[in-house]
Amino acid sequence: METTVFTRILAGDIPAAMVYRGRRIFAFMDAGQLNPGHVLVAPCEAYPTLLDMDEDLAAELMRVTHRVARAVQKAFQPQGLTLLQANGPAGWQTVPHAHIHVLPRHDDDGVGLVWPRKNPEMAVLEEYAARIQVSD
Repeated sequence: METTVFTRILAGDIPAAMVYRGRRIFAFMDAGQLNPGHVLVAPCEAYPTLLDMDEDLAAELMRVTHRVARAVQKAFQPQGLTLLQANGPAGWQTVPHAHIHVLPRHDDDGVGLVWPRKNPEMAVLEEYAARIQVSD
């Protein structure tokens, strides 16, 4: 298994405040707390991105994230929650081990997200959709 900061946490080489530890998924408090209750949920095995894991593991990752998000909501009662899953440096991923941030949010927390809209014409959107078609 590739060594990442997360696998080092699992091995006990780096201390972490664990929230959940399962056979394939674990969750722990982010040391850089955006807001109180900021948790990271990750597979125990070091997959670089979400796209590198199989669909069953990705679904399990989301199931545990859902449970963690509900627990964060109950414990901290934030005004909102942001779930953030980034892939690759251009997608804002900073640790090469797939994970999901559970971020408690408040109206005045100072966190922003720049999302410049491009607003393409419908014909362009339809062409994009045709390139992506997904089936069961």
